[in-house]
Amino acid sequence: MKTKGIAKFEHVSDEQLAKDISKELLSGNDNITNNDIHLYKEMSLPHRATKGSAGYDFYAPFTIVLKPGETIKFPTGVRCRIDDGWMLSLYPRSGLGFKYRLQLDNTVGIIDSDYYNSSNEGHIFVKLTNDSREGKTVTIEKGTAYMQGIFIPFGIVEDDNAEGIRNGGFGSTTKTSKK
Repeated sequence: MKTKGIAKFEHVSDEQLAKDISKELLSGNDNITNNDIHLYKEMSLPHRATKGSAGYDFYAPFTIVLKPGETIKFPTGVRCRIDDGWMLSLYPRSGLGFKYRLQLDNTVGIIDSDYYNSSNEGHIFVKLTNDSREGKTVTIEKGTAYMQGIFIPFGIVEDDNAEGIRNGGFGSTTKTSKK
């Protein structure tokens, strides 16, 4: 079966990246400093490791160290144009979840196709927690895959009449404006 291209990963603009890094990372976070912002520019866009892989790996822009119970929220530097009728579902890499109970704080990230056009350029953020119950510290080296995204088609009900327009991230689909 030939698979169809339905999406495209891109880096967010330099301006959006600088704004989001300043807002999310530089206020009280020891994992990154102003000198490390260039790390995002060196980062690979998500891609599959093998032709049989379902998931597109997201790569750490800097080294992340999480002790048991610690959490970090950071911008990925990535946005994704997705065709209508599809969504991007985000999960921690299975090995990290298995070994360290590393998890996304919202369990599964859902990136809707209309998020791309939001005022934040559809910048994808992630919040990771080391939920280790064995006292294990997890270290994710810069450039290492930590999360994977899988594109999934979705359906709608026959009498669907959604006409709202999104502008934002978390919780924004309940605060849409009408066309």
